[in-house]
Parts: sequence; structure tokens; C-alpha cells
Amino acid sequence: MTTLSAVQRAVIGQPQARIDGPMKVSGGAIYTSDVDLRELLHAVPVCSTIASGRIASLEFAAAEAMPGVHVVLHRGNVGRFYRISGNSMDTGYVDEARPPFEDDVIRYYGQYVAVVVADTFEAASAAAAAVKVTYDVTAHDVGEALAGDGEPKVESERGDAARAFDAAAMSIDETYVTPVETHNPIELHATVAHWDGDACTFYETSQAVSNHQGTLMQMLGLPREKVRVISRYLGSGFGGKLWMWPHSLLAAAAARYTGRPVKLVVSRKMMFQNVGHRPVTQQRMRLSADADGTLTSVRHDFVNHTAMADEYQESCGEITPVLYSVPNLRVSSALARRHVGSPTAMRGPGAVPGLFALESAMNELARKLDMDPVELRLKNEPRVDESTGLPFSSRHLTECLRAGAEKFGWSQRQPGVGAMKRDGLTLGWGVGACCWPGVRFSAQATVELRADGTARVVCGTQDIGTGTYTILAQLVAGETGVPLDRIEVALGDTALPLGPISGGSAVTASVIPAVLDAVRAAVAIVTARAAALSESPFSGAKAGSLAFGAGRVHRKSEPPQSGVPFSDILKMARMHAASGSGSAKGGFDDPLKKSYSVYSYGAHFAEITWQPEIAQLRVSRVVTVIDAGKILNPRAGRNQIEGAVVMGVGMALFEHTMYDPQNGAPINSNLADYIIASHADTPALDVTFLDHPDTVFNEIGARGIAEIGLAGVAAAITDAVYHATGVRVRKLPVMIEDLLGERSEARRDG
Repeated sequence: MTTLSAVQRAVIGQPQARIDGPMKVSGGAIYTSDVDLRELLHAVPVCSTIASGRIASLEFAAAEAMPGVHVVLHRGNVGRFYRISGNSMDTGYVDEARPPFEDDVIRYYGQYVAVVVADTFEAASAAAAAVKVTYDVTAHDVGEALAGDGEPKVESERGDAARAFDAAAMSIDETYVTPVETHNPIELHATVAHWDGDACTFYETSQAVSNHQGTLMQMLGLPREKVRVISRYLGSGFGGKLWMWPHSLLAAAAARYTGRPVKLVVSRKMMFQNVGHRPVTQQRMRLSADADGTLTSVRHDFVNHTAMADEYQESCGEITPVLYSVPNLRVSSALARRHVGSPTAMRGPGAVPGLFALESAMNELARKLDMDPVELRLKNEPRVDESTGLPFSSRHLTECLRAGAEKFGWSQRQPGVGAMKRDGLTLGWGVGACCWPGVRFSAQATVELRADGTARVVCGTQDIGTGTYTILAQLVAGETGVPLDRIEVALGDTALPLGPISGGSAVTASVIPAVLDAVRAAVAIVTARAAALSESPFSGAKAGSLAFGAGRVHRKSEPPQSGVPFSDILKMARMHAASGSGSAKGGFDDPLKKSYSVYSYGAHFAEITWQPEIAQLRVSRVVTVIDAGKILNPRAGRNQIEGAVVMGVGMALFEHTMYDPQNGAPINSNLADYIIASHADTPALDVTFLDHPDTVFNEIGARGIAEIGLAGVAAAITDAVYHATGVRVRKLPVMIEDLLGERSEARRDG
């Protein structure tokens, strides 16, 4: 195990303020929709008002004649787009494969049918409203009841789950449903496209600038060096901004047609139609166990809806084969096509709805066994990853459960329904485990050490609000002792060295080896040069005997403060700066995965209060314990988990995008009607990180945390709801109607 040096310990693992914070709170940070280029035009799409059919006519002459309008682009004049080949994250990936205006077929409500380009946003909006479209309408289906198309696909299997289930002493067989959830970051999706000759620069709301570049170059038919993508600040994305959406191509086409830069900002209503969502999932869970709680089988069969022309799978069974020890297991998947826009990744894709089902089923099994649900999980802790036979790189789920139970006061739990009271309220307690794969991607970085004692680190990844700017600065500071406020970090630009996507909780683990290699290479240049010069106080020092820390060069046998200021050494060495580069390999075919099973783990304990007299249900507190290796910045890390838990409250109690069966439109396509958890809904939050560095995964031992905090929360909350009310809700979100009257009686256990 690598031990951190004293200089590293001063910044790595310490609660650091974000170095980009002052820019954001002062208004100095420029987001995509803030970009204002000379002669900028504005584009507004025209969206279909049906969910299935074909365009019969498009009348735009009146719109094009309106003041300030430059052009109405449509299938006849937009120019050519290409489909990408391979759909690989290495070369370009999209969820909506069809380029805009490729044909006249309408496959979902809101599909782009034209785009208006004008001098101002107001003029473009007015003209877009004036475009008249008629359709040949065909039947559509936006229903939530799912039946898979074709035979299910087996995702994982061991033993004979069906036979073990039939022979079991105790079993449950239940179906769990999660609805469409829509990403609603404060920042809307936006693109500013600017052509300079045959090259195009894109300012984008992107969680993956390198992938965005690869997709655009293919769909526009350009070489990579002719496409530049910039995304320096992002107002969050939750996965919805991972991949390119058709509006980027429309902005590029508009800029190409007019010869002027064009800005296109997706409206809040379009956010519910055109840029993805978490799909409906329907999951049948069949669990069986011996009378003592030893699991004998798990069957997890899930189906999710997808678009008519795309095949998005919400991998709900990804965690199921790994989380518990069970000799007989089968996971299968299926897709159900609907007339909706393509689904996409949303925070914790697959694992979040999947663990709602698995953890809910575990809680129900515990009830049936008359067993504590924490003890049921502890009893079925695996020694190895039973899906592969590989050892875990690091696994401390049992500690998460035990530490969480102690902090929550779980030993005081009275298991009887409605048995716990406080201040006239009925209490409900619930638990859910969580898990997320350890992922890392290829990365490159460059570090420059300057004569004035400052440093600069650059990488073509991006910061989506999670603290990546600060993490890179911490890595450089930990190697050099240069204060954080003296380190410049440049991100979010494909002109920089290749960086990983901000998805899968992968950025931190991906950039650690690249940045450390780069800064060490720069330090080696300086110390070698300093040692070689006769005027250096270290003349004659052996190679490798010098170190750089606390902003000074010193002998490794001496403390950092005993050395010479680094800026003086650069002057002695007659150097203005020293640069080093580093790189790291990774990906879904990461060779490490052939030797180890790499995951993060955690446990959520939730308390709800129920007041039946006024039908008021509230999540009052949540205790979360996370095992994610070394946490580089506990301040930002805690914020990540807290935000994820609040999203979990929204998932359990509020979020649900509903479609109009008559025309296929999202009904609640605004922030007034699409209910998310607000500050008033936020429970008391208690987040603890275990400190078990996973040095198999990387030198510092850090894994990602952005997604895991959301997984398992909804299951803990719905179990707490059952504990208080006796109503087992298996279809999210929990509605007050579920808990009152005839509907609750129909869903009440026992």
C-alpha cells in the first residue's frame, strides 16, 4: 500500500474549498448560453405536435418573411448529416442515432421538424411559432405497462435459479416499477457553433467534450482537427449531457448556412422531449432463502422502455450478481419500444432503479423471515465476486451496514408496523445497501511548473460541478507543495490533452495516474537540472536524492521547509518553466477487471414520519455510510452524497414524467408540475466515508462517488413507509393515495 507523504497529507483527503467557487459566485464563470460572439444569431427549433406519423406539409414562407429572420432550415436545405459508425465511447457515442431531418417520419412528440434562425431569440421564437406543419397521423403508444419485445436476453446466470426457487423454504415473487424521470439541471442544454473556414468550434453543455468531438466529426463528415469542443463550466447534467443531442447538429447547420455564429438553447419544455430521460423500468424479483436467511436463489427479470428507433438498455441487473452471496442466480433483460424520445443515462443508470428492486425485495424477504434486514444482508456477504470468481479489490459493505446502524440507532428499532412514535408522529425506519462499479477511462495530462512559483495543470476532461478543478489542483499541490491558489487548472476543451468523460463516477480515478506522472516528470526535470549546475546548493547530489515540497527543492532526508525556494532553483537552472506529461489507460475493457472485481459500496438508513390525520409523509433523516476508497476532498465528496440522497427523496416521493395518451406529449413538462425535492423536503443528512484506500485501483486508492449516493435510497424510504403505515409501495413514486383508502387496502401486506 502506498503511504501518502506529509505534503500530500496536507491537501489529499482534506476538506478543500473549490478553486472555481469564486468565479461561479461572482458571475465570472462563462456558461455556454452566456457565450456572446460577434454577429451572433439565434436558433429556435420547431417541434412536432404528434408522437407518430409523417410530415405531410411544412409551410414556412410567412415565418421566413418575419423581421429579423434569416432562414428556416428543414429537410430540403439543412445539408447532409451522417450516422456514426460503431457507436463507441472511444470514437463517438449517441443515444439518438437518427440525425435531425433525416426523413419525414415522426417517432415521438417534440421531434425537431425545422429550425428558425434570426437576429434575436425573440424573433426566432415568434417565427418558429408561425411555421405551419400538417401530419399524416398514425397510432402511438406511450403507455407505462411494459411487455418485452421478443425473447429476453440473459445477462448473468449461475446455478439453477428456477429449481432452487421452487424448492425453497421461503420465497418472494414481486414486481417493482420505476417511472420516467427527467433530468432537470438548472442549466439548459445549449450549443454555440462558429465556423472558421472549414473548421467549426462548438461551445457546448457537455459532460464529455472528447466524445462530443468524435460524434460531431463523424456526423458532419469532418476530420478531428476541424472540430473543437469547449465546455469550461457546466450547470450540472446528471448524465443527460453525456452524449450529443440533435440540437448540436442544428446549430452547426445554421452557422454553416448563414456564415455566422449561431446559439441554440433548448427550452425547459424541450428538456422533457429531446434530450433523454430515465426510462420506465418494470422488474420482477424472485428471491428464495432457507429458514435461517441464507439466500438460495435470485431471479431478476427486467424490461425498460426505449425509443422506436433506438435501443437504450437501463442495465438494472448490473449489480445483482455481485452484491450478495447466492449459488443460483439469473438476470435477464428486455426492451419495450414506445413513441418517446430516446432514453439516456441518468445519475446511477441501471444501478439506481435496479437496487430499488433488489433492496426492496431483500427488505420484503426479511419481513417474511421475521429477520432484521441488516442481519439478512450481513448473513449473505460474499467472499469473492461470485459472478466472476475474482477477488474484490476492496470491499467493506459489512462495515458500512454496521457503522450506519450504530450511527442511526438501529438497535432501538421496533419491527412492528406503526409501533414507533415520536411527538405524536408515527415513525418508519428502513435500510438499503448501495453499490457502484469502479470505472476508469484513458486520460492524459500536462503539468507546468513556473519560475514564479506557480503551476498549471491541463487535461481535456471537464468539471460538471463535482469539483474536478479542485481535485487536479490538489494532486499537483500534493506533489509540489505549491498552494492551491497558486495552481491554474485548465479543463473542458478538446484542444487540451485527452480527458475522460464525466460519467460513471470515473473522472477522479482516471486522472490520478496521469496527473501524478505529469507533475513528477516536471519535478524530475527541475531537480536534475538544479543538481547538475555548479551554482546549485545541491550540486553533486545523486539522482533521485532530491524532492520538491512546500514550494522548495530539498534533499529527501530533509524536511521540505529546509530547502531552497523552487523559483530560485529555476533561476539557477536558467529555466523559465518545466513541463511534464502523463497518461493512463482505462475503459470498459480495463485489464484490471480481469484480475479484480472493483466496486464501491454503502448503506442508507432512512427515517420517515407519518401523520395520518392530515396525510403528511416526510423523510425526516437519512444516515449514509460509503466505502469508496480514499476521498480526496471530503468537503466536495460529502456534498456529492448529500445531493444524491436528496435526489433519492425525489425519486421515492415525487419525480414522475407523465405522457398524454392522446398525443404522446409529456404533460408535466415544467418545473411547476414536475415535482422534485426542494430545500423544505430535505431531511437531516449524516454522511460518513470509510477510509479504506483501494490501491489496487490507483496509487492514492480513490474510487468515484457521484452515482452511488443515489442507489438504494428509494428502497430504504419505501421500507420505512411500510414500517410506519403497513403499505408496501412497489411502484414509484409513493403517492398519498397509496397510503389512504381503498387503494391502500388493495396494496397493504397481510
